[in-house]
Amino acid sequence: MGIARLVLIGLVVLLALAVVAVGAKSLMTVLGSDDAGAAVATPRASGGASSSASTRTATVQIVCSADRCPVFVRIPGGDVLMDRDMTRGEQASYFEPELDVVLGDASTVTVLENGTQRPPGETGERQTFKVTRSPDR
Repeated sequence: MGIARLVLIGLVVLLALAVVAVGAKSLMTVLGSDDAGAAVATPRASGGASSSASTRTATVQIVCSADRCPVFVRIPGGDVLMDRDMTRGEQASYFEPELDVVLGDASTVTVLENGTQRPPGETGERQTFKVTRSPDR
């Protein structure tokens, strides 16, 4: 019974290491992903989210100006890029050719479409709109 117990303990340790390795790899992929289509940053203190984002105009840039800003952004018929509450000062910029945007409360965010500010919404107003990248950007 002694050898069987050692083999079982060894298998459990290997399984635990495999779970930790897969979790770490997934976490590094999520945290370290530098998607060419999106750059998300916390409040701007250093002047930019990434060097590539500062040289071209985002298709859409969203800046949260309240404690909680519910935002949903996706590529039409494709990937969901953001579906969460942003926090005060947080901003997100996306560079895809076309995007669907839903703002849970349009008064809580500043939205730039191809570098031009979108008119602010009313308090509590839910806005849904599509943004298409300008051909010259």
